[in-house]
Amino acid sequence: MTTGKHISPAQAAGLIPDGAIVSVSSSSGLGCPDLMLKAIGERFEATGHPRDLTTLHPIAAGDMSGIKGVDHIARKGLLKKIIGGSYPSGPSSAEPPLIWQMIGANEVAAYNIPSGILFDMHREAAAKRPGVMTKVGLDTFVDPSREGCAMNASAASEPVVQKIAFEGEDWLYFKAIAPQVAIIRATTADERGNLTYEHEGAYLGGLDQALAARNNGGIVIAQVKRLAKEGSLKPHDVRVPGVLVDYVVVDPDQKQTTQTLYDPAISGEIFRPLDSFRLPEFNIQKVIARRVAQELEAGSAVNLGFGISANVPRILIEEGLHGAVTWVIEQGAVGGVPLLDFAFGCASNADAFMPSPYQFTYFQGAGFDASLLSFLEIDRTGSVNVSQLSFRPHVTAGAGGFVDITARAKKIVFSGMFNAGAKLAVSDGRLVIHREGKLKKLVNQVEHVTFSGRRAVEQRQKITYVTERCVMKLTPEGVVLTEIAPGVDLETHILRQSEFPLMVSDKLKLMDSALFGEAPIGLALPMKSQRRLAGGVDG
Repeated sequence: MTTGKHISPAQAAGLIPDGAIVSVSSSSGLGCPDLMLKAIGERFEATGHPRDLTTLHPIAAGDMSGIKGVDHIARKGLLKKIIGGSYPSGPSSAEPPLIWQMIGANEVAAYNIPSGILFDMHREAAAKRPGVMTKVGLDTFVDPSREGCAMNASAASEPVVQKIAFEGEDWLYFKAIAPQVAIIRATTADERGNLTYEHEGAYLGGLDQALAARNNGGIVIAQVKRLAKEGSLKPHDVRVPGVLVDYVVVDPDQKQTTQTLYDPAISGEIFRPLDSFRLPEFNIQKVIARRVAQELEAGSAVNLGFGISANVPRILIEEGLHGAVTWVIEQGAVGGVPLLDFAFGCASNADAFMPSPYQFTYFQGAGFDASLLSFLEIDRTGSVNVSQLSFRPHVTAGAGGFVDITARAKKIVFSGMFNAGAKLAVSDGRLVIHREGKLKKLVNQVEHVTFSGRRAVEQRQKITYVTERCVMKLTPEGVVLTEIAPGVDLETHILRQSEFPLMVSDKLKLMDSALFGEAPIGLALPMKSQRRLAGGVDG
């Protein structure tokens, strides 16, 4: 079948002019219009065009594990500027992604703007408003008093954010950016360009990106898996109407997400039995995930990030508590079981899929109850770094939605290993430390401020740090040690392993020894207190 809007990838790539601003919808391998990005790279190799593009990526395009994404266009001369919420990452043993090589060589001006703010910038551009004014990112690497989102020297010379005063308060201002081209992805397009997402694991932000391009005189290119006859798609299923879509490119082999051609459970077409989900094997990471789970309250909506905390839903399944909390992730899934590894960002058995920009509005305004996230470094102010380590820059992938999520979250539980490279074991309900790691993760000052401890204290956010050997809390006085693992020596294994003086609670207690055994821990979650409006029935 052909349609009036159906063209080849090469023809679509030929429509992109030199110097264009191009917005790309993707989340790593999820929803990545990989064939279109490949066609743009191939056109440049053959003709030298398009040149000097600025590309916008609210969430990373590609992940180096079967979907190249942005690496198709990571060529000197093709890219002039790249603005991403996150970037593809790769294992430390692998060759760095091409985009990271370009960033490190200062061959492209590169910026890391929080994903939610990038979506907001599209929305403001679509409505012809001047830009985004927000407190998200204050006192982090986003703040112009620090890096101002710049990832290299080329970017530092062209600021993308200003700090402004408004009604006696500091705000960050991001000018709206209007794309000339939006490249989005769906499952099916009909002859009029209406798009449905029935095989996708998330809607992401394609609608907002299409609106931003269309309302500013640009074009919208949709990559899809298949074509359908006009009138055959149910209007309630259409997520991007054909009036916003100019051209359609077909890739019958597009993967649903990295290393997954198609799994109907990811797109919510079937529900998996709970016993089909792999439970975490017993190890140190499981000990940490169990202790994180003890911070939850039944009836809560809880955001989940990559890393150790991604296993917490599996802990609840093992403990017979699936459904006690509702998981919400930045790609848009609400409820169900968030998936792991290359399928991270997807969920099976979800209650709903929200467009990612609206999920970020939910996060930025702290409508949810708690967030479970990871850390690379913690410093004396309680600030956290997850976005940059200079000795392995291509392993970290930018902040994504981390800054949006943590900016006002009521409660955050950060998890990670106390130091890097320690040789550890668990025996008879106790932690055994055979050898300490060479790299301290509790440092005087984090290399990159992804989360501001100072802002957290000002806003009275509840912040907990969980490691295999201790639990810590952030207080106005600093980071306080509140729990210690059985078998751990306070002075040798904790206080001497921190670059800054840790305060010790006068109510220091042992972590539950059940955490360090193979059997389920008998987890019981207290009920979240019900919200009441001021002046309501009970006053």
